[in-house]
Amino acid sequence: MVSKTGRLSKVNRQSKLLELLREDPFVTDEDLSENFKVSIQTIRLDRLELGIPELRQRIKNVAEKNYEKVRSIIGAEIVGELVDLNLGVSGISILETTSEMAFSKTSIVRGHHIFSQAESLAMAVVDAEVALTGVSNIKYLSPVSAGDKLVAKAEVIRVRGNNHFVHVKIYVNQIQVFRGKFILVIIKSK
Repeated sequence: MVSKTGRLSKVNRQSKLLELLREDPFVTDEDLSENFKVSIQTIRLDRLELGIPELRQRIKNVAEKNYEKVRSIIGAEIVGELVDLNLGVSGISILETTSEMAFSKTSIVRGHHIFSQAESLAMAVVDAEVALTGVSNIKYLSPVSAGDKLVAKAEVIRVRGNNHFVHVKIYVNQIQVFRGKFILVIIKSK
């Protein structure tokens, strides 16, 4: 039901809110506020009434389910929150950067943090007990500032023998800032 002001009724808004968050649990309160043309506080009250946790907790809940699937490394070794994983096919992780990850003079995030997110995601995607990085070809496309949210997407491109070719792209606000091509070597356990 839509009111005279063009807004949905509370019941309809909450129903649509649930539907939206089922489709994409990573939508921010700000985005929801704009979508429904209500205040952020209204969205927060709706979430509270519906028992929907805040974004950070939703990400953590999704990540915990995905960590259980990883075979090649321990979940705690993955840099960032593992929010999607399809073993042997693809995966997504999110890393919230901090000032501790950056150079103090420029607030630009050190490259090894970005590389670590990419490499650990590549390893997590591979469906194997033991995997090592044999080759990596990386390119930093744009500087990343402390506070930026890095979204890494990995895809297994090809498998040839015990070599898995994995491409990882990292984005900030949907702009690609890094790309990595990894050849992961699968080690057969004895």
